[in-house]
Amino acid sequence: MPSADADAWAAPVAAGPVDAVVTLPGSKSLTNRYLVLAALAEEPSRLRAPLRSRDTTLMAAALRALGCRVEDAPAQSADWIVTPGPLSGPASIDCGLAGNVMRFVPPLAGLARGPVAFTGDAHAASRPMAPVLGALRALGVAIDDGGRGGLPFTVAGSGQVRGGEVTLDASASSQFVSGLLLSGARYDDGVTVHHDGKSVPSLPHIEMTVETLRDAGAVVDDSEPHTWRVEPSEINALDVVVEPDLSNAAQFLAAALVTGGRVRIPGWPQYTTQGGDALRDILDQMGAEVHLDRDGLTVAAGEAIHGIDVDLHDSSELTPVIAALCAVADGRSIIRGVAHIRGHETDRIAALASELERVGCEVAQTADGLRITPRPLRAARWQTYADHRMVMAGAVLGLVTPGLVVEDVGTVAKTLPTFVTLWDDMLRQGGTPRAGGGR
Repeated sequence: MPSADADAWAAPVAAGPVDAVVTLPGSKSLTNRYLVLAALAEEPSRLRAPLRSRDTTLMAAALRALGCRVEDAPAQSADWIVTPGPLSGPASIDCGLAGNVMRFVPPLAGLARGPVAFTGDAHAASRPMAPVLGALRALGVAIDDGGRGGLPFTVAGSGQVRGGEVTLDASASSQFVSGLLLSGARYDDGVTVHHDGKSVPSLPHIEMTVETLRDAGAVVDDSEPHTWRVEPSEINALDVVVEPDLSNAAQFLAAALVTGGRVRIPGWPQYTTQGGDALRDILDQMGAEVHLDRDGLTVAAGEAIHGIDVDLHDSSELTPVIAALCAVADGRSIIRGVAHIRGHETDRIAALASELERVGCEVAQTADGLRITPRPLRAARWQTYADHRMVMAGAVLGLVTPGLVVEDVGTVAKTLPTFVTLWDDMLRQGGTPRAGGGR
């Protein structure tokens, strides 16, 4: 639990309807996938407008530790140049609290020569890892985890991975599948991953992995349900522009609804594999006016914010902000299909229930989500549990709740280090913030 003197932020209250344009940095999910593929490529790659956040800099540091170069492009560019090199240990990888790092890098480390040790933040040890570690062992990778099935552990890289077919239960995280697929093209026999278990959450993230692999020249067969096959092959160098992070748009678009205003996100793609694109349908169901054109996505408030019964299984990262919107809706809401988020940065279901109750809502935890009944909101200290999405949810409620203080706002650097600046800029475009306005 965060301490009372943590990095607290007096969440700004909106002085009136927001009317703003918010330009977002690149997608974390795409940036980290491109980084892994660039490390496996034959020639240097260029990632244009990548996200630079704690999760992506941890991924870049992991690749450097294994022998790759990840450098700023010349001429004051925001791009990264990734130059592959022979993967080798000994190396030490800090995963922080990044699921991408702890699940994408071990399959890569199997290709290194020498031991690669993985550690992370205190809560990282509780994040599910056993399925991917078991799958790697079945593919011929030696791993010492002391029987924990999670961090810390050491991959004893031999310079090659046999590969082949493996069956795992990916119902706790789609990242188990994505991590194996991303490195699978460099395994001797490629890799075929079969899922056996409850439904896989966040399937769009596996579709994203498949698409990025194909962009890099890999042959991927995803025609059979619950099975993905990557043929052994070389990986082509990349020169790609990273799309804006659509999940990180959630809180800004939510601000339009709760203040009765309008927000536009430039560069919203017409086609994307990002799960955050589900915001268009969700916000439409909640009563917003949603318009996508070649210039971006515009969301404007409707007459009311409607309660919703929504399954967020494929876009569960949106749960905290959607829950915040449900707290100010015109009736009860039910969020379903997100049992797996109990294993995210924190137990998000329990955290949301606790904090929404703290500010006055009536909340019930269900087997796979939340039932939220709006009640008059009151000032409180909104705890974030080292979870960036909890910061974003608290900021949304702060717009209409004078005196709400968000603890440990710095944890948002995991995916959006410029969050507070973007939030204040959004409010300045639509009126001067009051009752807070910054740290």
